[in-house]
Amino acid sequence: MGSVLISGGTVVDPATGRHGAFDVRLEEGRIAAVAEPGGAGNADVQIDASGCWVTPGLIDMHVHLREPGYEYKETVLTGAQAAVAGGFTAVACMANTNPVNDTGAVTKYIVEKAAAARLARVYPIGAVSVGLQGERLAEIGEMREAGIVAVSDDGKPIMDSALMRRALEYSAMFGLAVIAHEEDRALAGEGCMNEGPTAFRLGLKGMPAAAEEAMVARDIALLERTGGRLHIAHASTAGTIDLVRRAKARGLAVTVEATPHHFTLTEDAVGEYDTNAKMNPPLRQRQDVEAVIAALRDGTVDAIASDHAPHHRDEKDVEFECAAHGIVGLETSLALSLALVREHGVDIETLVRAMSVTPARILGVPGGNLAVGEIGDVTVIDPAVAWEVDPDRFHSKSRNTPFANWALTGQARATLVGGEVKWQAIPPLAAARKRSAAR
Repeated sequence: MGSVLISGGTVVDPATGRHGAFDVRLEEGRIAAVAEPGGAGNADVQIDASGCWVTPGLIDMHVHLREPGYEYKETVLTGAQAAVAGGFTAVACMANTNPVNDTGAVTKYIVEKAAAARLARVYPIGAVSVGLQGERLAEIGEMREAGIVAVSDDGKPIMDSALMRRALEYSAMFGLAVIAHEEDRALAGEGCMNEGPTAFRLGLKGMPAAAEEAMVARDIALLERTGGRLHIAHASTAGTIDLVRRAKARGLAVTVEATPHHFTLTEDAVGEYDTNAKMNPPLRQRQDVEAVIAALRDGTVDAIASDHAPHHRDEKDVEFECAAHGIVGLETSLALSLALVREHGVDIETLVRAMSVTPARILGVPGGNLAVGEIGDVTVIDPAVAWEVDPDRFHSKSRNTPFANWALTGQARATLVGGEVKWQAIPPLAAARKRSAAR
């Protein structure tokens, strides 16, 4: 394995407190040196990071890679390709595969597929319940031994409160967080978008904010009694943010993530039955978006995750009520998140913390910092390059995005995993480049 020198960039590493002009040298898969310009030595490969931020490798803790079982939507390989193209050095994939990842055998299968891909690191998340049926606990210990980093029935809420209690207690024995998809199905009913004026105008059944908030309140109450670690997936409402903020103030071990679509779009994106804006939880109203952004700014929201959910065209090109939930996100997540820095007062350290440092801590995986001796996972981010979203150029197998043709700013120029360059962007020829000095 050769060495790599990343020079000319601005290192942003909240974990070590570095923010400034440093060169980074990678050798034998690890960070070998971080030094003032010209002081990190030479290397076999050099990356010019002028005008870029050099950060710990981005980690997306909530994606769906669909393999095994739904390879027509995505595979571990294509998902990993999309990940590195989006600047992610690691992803954690949910258990709603076919068969469900509720045994050590399925976990090992995913781990082996990821090893064969040799791109982004892929960390499987095991199911909480057998078959995601919400009836009895899956073999958490067996899956832990095989390589899972958390447990979740994501996509299906755990309606049985007693099962959720046992999940919190049992997963704590293995040091795992329970990632909760918060949705009271009785309240959500047959809703297919947010309960609000847009659903009323379109004649669609709505999902009230209370369907999410009631479950968040229940799970925080359980956490307070059981201990363990609760991570709330894709928070979408102001009420959820308020509940988490108050739980943290009481010292509970609760963390929460937000997705780029929930802090970028409102329910208005559904427009005239656009199925690419159908997701679960649904897009909410302006006050909810503003609450999520405020919570990102003040650190109440711990992590940004894409909830990358690939679907075949035939699963979206149907009536809105029948369309599958979810959008692809790995290749637009970074640019949409950088808008928080430019437009909403989120500082770059907070953003890097939410996209790298804290996901590593929650999952208990390597990465999240550029300290000498740590694994050589690095993302080089050009914060100023302008580009247009063309779903046909996605590395993901699927194209379901509401951001098609959007003009975005910021992109990964290079993604390095274990000291190897896994993605390097071709300098755009037509895009207008407005270089501004990176802080």
